[in-house]
Amino acid sequence: MIEFTFIEPDGTEVPVRAKEGNSVMKVALDHGVQGINADCNGSAACATCHAFFADDILADLPPMDDNEDDLLSFATSERQSGSRLSCQIPVSAVLSGQKIVLPPEQ
Repeated sequence: MIEFTFIEPDGTEVPVRAKEGNSVMKVALDHGVQGINADCNGSAACATCHAFFADDILADLPPMDDNEDDLLSFATSERQSGSRLSCQIPVSAVLSGQKIVLPPEQ
């Protein structure tokens, strides 16, 4: 199991344990994390699972495709350097000990 923490929009920290391979979005939903809407249920069609990942692990995450890049341009909260759609990030050892920050709005 991989352990990491979500930071909800109000600053609440939610530590989770997750199986490798699940999407970060699914883990958030399974743990009742506030701040992930997942309107498209993880099909990379809505940008309501926007999350901020630490810059130092971005190179170790799967590369962003053009669709995800386009969707993030229309995200409700301002895009930052660590912005990704959490439905596109599988849980892996690179997330161990990380804090994933959720934006104020989806």
